[in-house]
Amino acid sequence: MAALADSGCAVAACDIAGAEVQAVPGAAASVAFDVRDRAAVAEGVGFAIGELGGCDAVVANAGVVDTIHRAERFSDEEWRKDMETNLHGAFYLAQAAFDALAASGDGRIVLISSVAAETGIPRQVAYGASKAGLVGLARTLAAEWAGQGIRCNVIMPGFVATPKVLAMPAGIQEAALERIPLGRFAETDELAGVVSFLLSPAAAYLTGVALRVDGGFGLSLW
Repeated sequence: MAALADSGCAVAACDIAGAEVQAVPGAAASVAFDVRDRAAVAEGVGFAIGELGGCDAVVANAGVVDTIHRAERFSDEEWRKDMETNLHGAFYLAQAAFDALAASGDGRIVLISSVAAETGIPRQVAYGASKAGLVGLARTLAAEWAGQGIRCNVIMPGFVATPKVLAMPAGIQEAALERIPLGRFAETDELAGVVSFLLSPAAAYLTGVALRVDGGFGLSLW
């Protein structure tokens, strides 16, 4: 969000935790809501649009991967938390912003998926399924909403040097790095740059694109 604000965008920061969104550098507005709650999303997006005077771009990046164990052990609650946050929330957000995006004449949506959408990662069945769903969602919205001047693309990041990733056991980090040809995790500003590009006029002819930003993690190496 800070990268978009630095580029001159008026940004509304949205998160489940009010204190966190108020601390986003450069945010022109902030609103707290739970993306799993369709009514709360509609209300929060409406508030943000009112504060900013419109909306021409949406970035859906809410995500969780709290449960890590074998697929046969997943409970309904564990399955639903990942699906409702990662997939349902993105749909609710896009749907709530549709009228404003269409009215702008140049609406843009970027969904943040994961390499888990294409690479089966053991012990993360709900996360992988929800992130794969985002690819299908982006492509469907791209096809259906093009007539309203709305583009929709999806990014599939690999490992990013966030506090959560850097807190993983050293052995897991080392194993991940061995699969990344570039030999390092992505920096958050590198993902922000890709998001900024997809929202910019330079990407005006891109829609329905699923873009891997993974340092080559998904390549089949000899």
